[in-house]
Amino acid sequence: MKKVRVTIIGGGTGLSVLARGLRQYPVEISAIVSVADDGGSTGIIRDQIDMPAPGDIRNVMSALSDMESKLESLFKYRFKKNEISGHALGNLMLAAMYDMTGDFALAVEELSDILNVRGTVIPSTNISPKLAARMHDDSIIIGESYIPKVQQQISEVFLLPKDTTATPEAIEAIEEADIIVLGPGSLYTSIIPNLLPSGMRDALIHSRGTKVYISNIMTQVGETIGYTATDHLKAINKHIGQNVFDYIVQNERNITSDISDYYRENGMTVVTSDKDQLDEMGISILTRDNLVSVDKDGAVRHNNDVIAEIIYDITLTEISTLQYRLNKDQS
Repeated sequence: MKKVRVTIIGGGTGLSVLARGLRQYPVEISAIVSVADDGGSTGIIRDQIDMPAPGDIRNVMSALSDMESKLESLFKYRFKKNEISGHALGNLMLAAMYDMTGDFALAVEELSDILNVRGTVIPSTNISPKLAARMHDDSIIIGESYIPKVQQQISEVFLLPKDTTATPEAIEAIEEADIIVLGPGSLYTSIIPNLLPSGMRDALIHSRGTKVYISNIMTQVGETIGYTATDHLKAINKHIGQNVFDYIVQNERNITSDISDYYRENGMTVVTSDKDQLDEMGISILTRDNLVSVDKDGAVRHNNDVIAEIIYDITLTEISTLQYRLNKDQS
């Protein structure tokens, strides 16, 4: 039987962490990555060359490469001289390939082949859009890196230009996926931006794949302060147009007493699961006692191996279901 196709969607560090965990399993991985980042080396390159943001793409390519141990340090290496000061080498390589091909999606594909990337890395759109947010007071903030700094409640986010279209590869990856995974990552600036290009929402709504949301562990300053797990899902569903999720991967362990004072001082709290509302939405909770870890400094993070194990457990269920349907059709 063919490998189960898992399409993961996101940006920031969360998507590369998930990709790194999943690559050890016999699944076919497609990663749809946000390209609306406008900070640091990524922001400078996209402004100077007018190309989609390369930073998150670079991180996922590194995570899925067979040469990851060597490639990660090389990709992250930042020059300290003259015009290229501060630029990550991986960003420059993507910029060079884009300059050669004139097509960002093709540039990613070509560089992935060179680096022996295990899976398919796909930009959510093939242009260089700006992310904008309408805040609770109806003010508009433009720029992915600026939105959280306002520290106001976000009503919705959108792309400029508004007619930004999804890459055909992204649509195909969703349509053909057996499992579709969103998160973990910044809700409004890493996860939802992938859903905004034209074609993405319809593809998600009509996809027959099992859909999973990986909840963040903590609320985030400038984006989700006070949010429960249901609030995260409702924000995503608002931008899609309806609820599409089957599962949520959610921390259920009480870690409040173990976390750093930094979180409390900044109003960040553990994301709670509000099970009754999730039940009403028809969403099942998946969890493990070791889903998250708290280090000696009180910093919290997901255990990427455990997340990958949970996702693979879903794929095994999917395989069993597909085999049952096949046997039933043949009988």
